[in-house]
Amino acid sequence: MDELRVLVVDDELGIRMAIAKALRNVVVEVPEFKSSFALVTDSAETAEDAYEMVKQNPPDILLLDQKLPGMSGIELLEKLVAEQVEVLTIMITAYASLETAVAATKSGAFDFLAKPFTPYELRACLFKAAKHIVLQRQAMKLVAERKRVRFEFLSVVAHELKSPTAAVEGYLMMMKDRVMGDTLDDYTDVMDRAIFRLSGMHKLIADLLDLTRIESGSKRRDVVDVDVLRIADLSADSGRELGKRRGITVDVHKDGETTMKADSGEIELIINNFVSNAVKYNRDQGHVDVTVGRTPDGMMRIQVRDTGIGMKPEDVKRLFGEFVRIKNEKTKRIEGSGLGLSIVKKLVDLYQGRIEVHSEWEVGTQFTVFIADADPAIQES
Repeated sequence: MDELRVLVVDDELGIRMAIAKALRNVVVEVPEFKSSFALVTDSAETAEDAYEMVKQNPPDILLLDQKLPGMSGIELLEKLVAEQVEVLTIMITAYASLETAVAATKSGAFDFLAKPFTPYELRACLFKAAKHIVLQRQAMKLVAERKRVRFEFLSVVAHELKSPTAAVEGYLMMMKDRVMGDTLDDYTDVMDRAIFRLSGMHKLIADLLDLTRIESGSKRRDVVDVDVLRIADLSADSGRELGKRRGITVDVHKDGETTMKADSGEIELIINNFVSNAVKYNRDQGHVDVTVGRTPDGMMRIQVRDTGIGMKPEDVKRLFGEFVRIKNEKTKRIEGSGLGLSIVKKLVDLYQGRIEVHSEWEVGTQFTVFIADADPAIQES
């Protein structure tokens, strides 16, 4: 269990002892984060002593009497605020007036507690302060995590674009310096390679835009009656063209009703990703089967099975992360942005669906998507 340290500053020994007794064995529960914190107290008799203690080891909560010998509580609070010492302060005062509360708040106090107070009032005030601290810390963690994720994301994007950019620049320099000859025909292979590299960059940018629109909620959804089988047929045509040189065949099968309420562009993205991956990661002369139809419980089932190189169990667990590509001897020459399946996962989530993966190394992989009809009344923009 974590601890929250409370420093009690009061010139009356009885008050300090009563507060320590009231807070003994007190635990603050924060169910929002499934965490709990024990309150641990320390004490000081004067503001000067408290200042030294705070400077050496700042507590989480400062329970500060306003009227103290020497430096007052308000003066100590103002001094800590001026020095930007991070501590949440609750003022204790014998004068429960509005003016006192306003003065304490203006000076930087989180709350104030009027003497005489009951143990219940004390604990209630401390509970509110403790939960505020926990929520504030969690918010700071989220901000730091967002910065870290943003940095990592941009670093990966830069890395993914750096290699093809350098390659295209190299090809252009070869043409400029006439390295391979003086006629355009001498550079047909070089131009083909440059176009291939540029198409990969275009795919990465398109995937990034899709991912951004989905995550931000700015993607416009047009929910209508969609024939999933027709989209599967179109995806299969693209798959056959992609796999033609390697002798890969793609077949589509109907297994029940294939019409659903959906955004046709989203369904196309889902099926296209699975079919293109099934072709790219297949073996020469391999086969891809796409099956579409309703399940008995009314979900739309889209299944894509291939006879490809398959995956190991540890690779399957990583599949749906951003910029994840399974790298081994059999996949190192296969191009991809590493974003396709993460986009698919986010789209499937929009349909309250799920994805099941069954894969066997050097045998093949089967992806099965189960999605529910979208609500036509929900048109995101």
